[in-house]
Amino acid sequence: MHILIISGLSGSGKSIALNLLEDATYYCVDNLPPQLLQPLVDQLGQQGYRKIAVAIDIRGGGGIETLPQQLDTLRAQKHDVQFLFLDSKTETLRKRYSETRRRHPLASDERTLSEAIAEERIRLARVAELGHHIDTSDLKPNALREWIRQFITANGDGHEPQTLTLSFESFGFKHGLPLDAELVFDVRCLPNPHYEPDLRPLTGRDQPVIDFLEAEPDVLKMRDDIARFVETWLPAYIRDNRSYLTVGIGCTGGQHRSVYIAEWLAQHFADRARVLVRHRELTPALTGAA
Repeated sequence: MHILIISGLSGSGKSIALNLLEDATYYCVDNLPPQLLQPLVDQLGQQGYRKIAVAIDIRGGGGIETLPQQLDTLRAQKHDVQFLFLDSKTETLRKRYSETRRRHPLASDERTLSEAIAEERIRLARVAELGHHIDTSDLKPNALREWIRQFITANGDGHEPQTLTLSFESFGFKHGLPLDAELVFDVRCLPNPHYEPDLRPLTGRDQPVIDFLEAEPDVLKMRDDIARFVETWLPAYIRDNRSYLTVGIGCTGGQHRSVYIAEWLAQHFADRARVLVRHRELTPALTGAA
């Protein structure tokens, strides 16, 4: 059975993820108490289901600290188990709750919304390290759907398992650091296509921008140095039993330099790991200077 566990902070987009997965023919269960995970898997397996997605988070009450052991047990039973954790910045979560007027699960008369979010982060800290991490702070719903679609495509059942999923994510420093990146490289020191009028409206995926950047020796050196660093340390992350590694590439606005290098790295590593490439500022619309 292919089992996808979804967790994360309240307001980070789990409902969007479950709706997408339901459309992708997963049997979906929301807000499952952790102690019911094994009985659910057993029951659905007997009924012939082969793909299920389950949201387990702070709403399920106590017992979430047992989730790591439960996932190990399911894997020992030869199930294909994937874990997805959705995160978001506190200010973004506060804005979302303000817009929807919904109540945070940990809110009370004695606890403000900010305090409830902080408490939830503490309770979920161990769970957050169990698998793939997506920062939804700057993602529109359509962009989040696309990122999750890429995730389930790369990790779907019926494929030969690989040891690690390597994600390259471009971003703009002026919009903040991504919460989901284990490694971050700053490429703002490289020549900037933004100052070329003909290149300004383009992105790092367009050939004129690629030609401009590849004509610069510093760009090639930076690109190769990042690739060499990842190549050197990738075996160490695999030995550490990592299933996912996200590499952030940042320039000023996330449109030109970081996009080009993330795309090049994804192609460079395509035959060495399961690879995802994401451009935070290009989805769903371009924002600002590179």
